[in-house]
Amino acid sequence: MSRAVKMAAPVSLLVGRVLRRTSAAGELRLSTRCWAPPSCRSFSDEVAEKNTHFGFETVPEAEKAKKVYKVFENVAQKYDLMNDAMSLGIHRLWKDALLHAMHPQPGACLLDVAGGTGDIAFRFLEYVASQKERQARRTAHSMRTPSWQDISDKYSGNEEEEGEKRRLRESRAVVCDINKEMLKVGKEKARHTGVSAGFSDKEQNSRFHQSQQIVQFLNKQSSQRPSHLPPPCFTVGVSWVVGDGEELPFDDQQFDIYTIAFGIRNVTHVELALQEALRVLKPGGRFMCLEFSKVTNPVLARLYDAYSFQVIPVLGEVIAGDWKSYQYLVESIRKFPAQEEFKEMMEDAGFSCVHYHNLTGGVVSLHSGFKL
Repeated sequence: MSRAVKMAAPVSLLVGRVLRRTSAAGELRLSTRCWAPPSCRSFSDEVAEKNTHFGFETVPEAEKAKKVYKVFENVAQKYDLMNDAMSLGIHRLWKDALLHAMHPQPGACLLDVAGGTGDIAFRFLEYVASQKERQARRTAHSMRTPSWQDISDKYSGNEEEEGEKRRLRESRAVVCDINKEMLKVGKEKARHTGVSAGFSDKEQNSRFHQSQQIVQFLNKQSSQRPSHLPPPCFTVGVSWVVGDGEELPFDDQQFDIYTIAFGIRNVTHVELALQEALRVLKPGGRFMCLEFSKVTNPVLARLYDAYSFQVIPVLGEVIAGDWKSYQYLVESIRKFPAQEEFKEMMEDAGFSCVHYHNLTGGVVSLHSGFKL
């Protein structure tokens, strides 16, 4: 019996050593690999594989931006024509309604994001020009009988100082779009129209010199811009900048008004775009978003759905030779948050006095908020 005990002791010691070594080896392996079922993944893998929607299709977030870029690269040349065809020209009234609600005054600085073709920027300059002309007529009417102070200012040089101040307060519009093809269309339209909005050659030259100040400002950002993005391009009255709405290439508090028309639903992270809008706006600045929304009338909703899914892709194929891109555009509208939900997202981003106004029965909604 004693011999058995003596033999068992070394055996137990040997077994104990083997178990300790196995345990230690197991601990080392656990630090470098997962000893769970094959479905176990690291947190970084989950983040990397996070999905989002591309129309009705589910895709990795990293792929959505590329797919959206391809869509607008394909439709850029026919974009304005298709807008007229799809909306029967009503999109022009929606954009006019945006400008009338905005009611910009001379001296305002606009940032139009996802506005590659320049529709909002051109309307902005025209509206500001009309406001300036109206103010000039009022001033001329009030100056029919000048006071002694007016005559004194004219001869003392104060009038020149006021003119310089007015020049520095001139309005400007910056169009920022991530898609270079869309910007090409906008710049081509600008060259055809001169973006003069009725200004004289002297006034256009003045605006060109002002745009150089914007060039200097934006060039400061060039070291931070990705190498694949081209430098900003300028035409009279409008600045054209390639940039991502989720990471705008501008300093804080630079703009009085931020607009995005029919573009925010194509952004991968809408909440980031809203935060960037708030960042670049000056205190008191206004965010305005024109976007397709949820139709409120049930009858109109059924007609709208039938038109959207059965007619618009066909128009895309016939006019632009691209069925898939316009099928995506129709689907992306259905995936965008409803009016109240988007209003809450704006408030969560930090905007105040948030409200919206439905146009054409809710086919489109105009959202507005202020940075206070």
